[in-house]
Amino acid sequence: MIAAIRNNLDCLFSMLSYNVRNGILFFRITSQLVPFASHPVCKFPWQKMFETDFTRIGRLIRDNNIRISLHPDQFIIINSLEERILQNSLRELRYHAEVLEMMGLDLTAKIQLHVGGVYGDKEKSKERFCRRYEDLDAMVKRRLVIENDEKSYRVEDCLDLNRQTGVPVLFDWFHHAVNPGSLAPEQALRRAADTWKQHDGPAMMDYSSQQPGRPRGAHSDTIEL
Repeated sequence: MIAAIRNNLDCLFSMLSYNVRNGILFFRITSQLVPFASHPVCKFPWQKMFETDFTRIGRLIRDNNIRISLHPDQFIIINSLEERILQNSLRELRYHAEVLEMMGLDLTAKIQLHVGGVYGDKEKSKERFCRRYEDLDAMVKRRLVIENDEKSYRVEDCLDLNRQTGVPVLFDWFHHAVNPGSLAPEQALRRAADTWKQHDGPAMMDYSSQQPGRPRGAHSDTIEL
C-alpha cells in the first residue's frame, strides 16, 4: 500500500511537470491516488505519512496556475435509497476533498459528481439529493459541482438543483448531445456557467466524442476536432 501511494504521487508530480512544460494547465487527478483511502480497511495515517508529497504537488499546481478537478466513480451516489451506499459515498467524497485540502488548493479545484439515481421518481430523488447536499461536510460542499449525465439528469434538472442548493453546474457537452433537453447546447453552457460564483473560478465544461462502433454514449479515447 505504501509503495503504491508513493508511486502514484511520484507519477502525478511527473505528469504535472510534463504538462507545465507543454502548456497543458487543466488536469483531472485520479480517484485512485490513495487506494482504499475511504475504505474501513485503510487504517494507517496516509495523510501524515505523505504530507510533504502533497505539499510539493500542491505547490507545483499553484505556482503554475494548473486547474484541477476530481471525478469520483459512478457508484458515488448521495441520493441513494440504500444507507450503505450513502455512507460509502460520503466517506469517498471526504477523501476527495481531503486530497485537495492537503495540496493547499483554493476553491477553484472541484469535485465533479453526477446527481445519482432516479429510483422511479425523479422529483423525490432530486429532493433527497438536496437534503443530503445540505448535510455534507463543509469541505466537500464548497468544492462539489454537479454535471448532467447521459441517461437520467439533464441540464435543466441540474439547474433546478442549483436553484435549490446553490451547487454549481458543470456542463457536459457529450452527455447533453446524448440526453438533450429543451436547451440548445450554447444556451445550456451559458446557463450552467452562470451558476459558478467568483470563488469557484471560471466555469468548467466536459467535452468528449462518441466512440465509433460502441453503444450511444460510449466515450471515445480521443476528441473529434
